[in-house]
Amino acid sequence: MMLKAFFKEGVIEAGCDEAGRGCLAGPVFAAAVILPQGFFHPLLNDSKKMTEKNRETLRDIIKKEALAFAVATCSAEEIDNINILNASFLAMHRAIDQLKTRPEFLLIDGNRFNPYPNLQHKCIIGGDALYQSISAASVLAKTYRDKYMQSLHNEYPEYNWKKNKGYPTTDHRLAIKKHGLTPHHRHTFAAKFIEPSLFD
Repeated sequence: MMLKAFFKEGVIEAGCDEAGRGCLAGPVFAAAVILPQGFFHPLLNDSKKMTEKNRETLRDIIKKEALAFAVATCSAEEIDNINILNASFLAMHRAIDQLKTRPEFLLIDGNRFNPYPNLQHKCIIGGDALYQSISAASVLAKTYRDKYMQSLHNEYPEYNWKKNKGYPTTDHRLAIKKHGLTPHHRHTFAAKFIEPSLFD
């Protein structure tokens, strides 16, 4: 199915999406993207459905051709303090804050959002597979986060973040049981997967 170019024709729309919401470690990343009218690329899709190679290709194309784009984060500590849902929204707000072109309307992937001041928005479930701007945001959020987790892997190789990117894979959970938690782990998340005694 071909992605839709816009939700409201003739309006400057920014698509917003996040990456890393379900991870045990690392920040949540969010991106906001305003694409030019007439933008099209056959590889563009929900980032989860794309190969790593295609995501990297699209990352460079989006950065080059977007009217404006920005990527922002919320740290593991912030996630523990305000919960992952609010942290995802805050990361999106921070990305929108950084856009060099002010959007007139926001397209948000998902079913909930904390309204951004003085901007209307529309939440769209599965929006990253429906609208180009949200898909582009999903690609940026995913590729920026993956690169960040790969850099953290060099510091903590025993957790294999280069491969699992902080998600609750078997190898990641076993590494936490063996080595404990790092400053990059989300304690409120890891507690659900790991023995409670680790958190005493």
